[in-house]
Amino acid sequence: MKVLVANLGSTSFKYRLFDMTNEQQLARGGVERIGSPESNCFVEIGDQRHELVASVPDHAVAVRQCLNQLTDSETGCLSSAVEVAAIGFKAVHGGGISGVQIVTADVLAEMATMNAVAPAHNPPYIAAMQLLAEKLPDIPLVAAFETGFHQTIPDRHRYYAIPKNWSDDFNIKRWGFHGASHRYISGRIAEILGRTDLRVISCHLGGSSSLCAIRNCESVSTTMGMSPQTGLPQNNRVGDFDPFALPLIMERTGKSLTETLDHIANQGGLLGISGVSSDIRDIEEAAANGDPNAQLALDVYVTEIRRYLGGMLVELGGVDAIVFTGGIGENGAEIRANVCRDLSDLGIELDATANDQVAGETRINAESSRSQIWVVPTNEEIVVARQTKQALEN
Repeated sequence: MKVLVANLGSTSFKYRLFDMTNEQQLARGGVERIGSPESNCFVEIGDQRHELVASVPDHAVAVRQCLNQLTDSETGCLSSAVEVAAIGFKAVHGGGISGVQIVTADVLAEMATMNAVAPAHNPPYIAAMQLLAEKLPDIPLVAAFETGFHQTIPDRHRYYAIPKNWSDDFNIKRWGFHGASHRYISGRIAEILGRTDLRVISCHLGGSSSLCAIRNCESVSTTMGMSPQTGLPQNNRVGDFDPFALPLIMERTGKSLTETLDHIANQGGLLGISGVSSDIRDIEEAAANGDPNAQLALDVYVTEIRRYLGGMLVELGGVDAIVFTGGIGENGAEIRANVCRDLSDLGIELDATANDQVAGETRINAESSRSQIWVVPTNEEIVVARQTKQALEN
């Protein structure tokens, strides 16, 4: 069985193609600048990369163009498009539905009820899924919702302190996201350590970031809540924020509620504090050159990670392994060092040399540390491919 895993943007389509008989990645590629007269289409098979420029008006044409490249007699790795058993999507918010779903009109309708909560994610996914269902009816579509891994979170971590009927009637709960990444880390660290009875804190740090407390391979607490806007500060998203500040901002700036929410969703986070960039590398460079706001952004980011880390240590009653993943988690030696700073009394000690020499999966705790500390590159796509395969078999 071959599965195409899709990652959608409003003007992009990126994919990985897997052979699920051995979980081998056969190809990766995509189309950028969809809707432009000159869209960039690329495919990488092994160490070979092939590109072409074509007019790609919509996501359905983008998928068709990618399939054409994959089935090209000279450069492709498929004999026919019918070899693709399904397209799996790392969907974000399904409202009252979660887990893994075959995409239907009802699923899309339920996703649409969460458009206001996930405005950067749900609308483009819904539009693309509708288009693909119409134009490519022979290929099943599967939505693997990011909230699925967090379905095991107990109600005491899921409910907000609002009237309970609001939570139940309007699905206003702590849903949690980055589910594919945290699921992968949960399974992979269990493989590495040869145990499933682990207490793990998965630190997915990147353009968007979240922590997840995992016990016995199940999520018990996570930092993101009702929307991907909450929890840790993101690259340009606000993170945790007091809603009662909104009327004051609206009064002082003259912005509407929609404009204010859009501003803190796109001009907040590390970008908002630093005034430099949403990219942690640019912020670190500016801080090293003496920019106080850039340093403040880094300090706030690390402080919030440590605050949640402390709460999860209490929830789990200790931790067997802390795992860093995501673009920052895998590459940010200084961020990892600052997160783990002065935690030796809690049994958490970093090996500075190992932390500075990370390459792939690497254990970076000191020998005297009671808790292991790891860097493990995540693989969200293989998780979605596995879930898609299982959905088809079921």
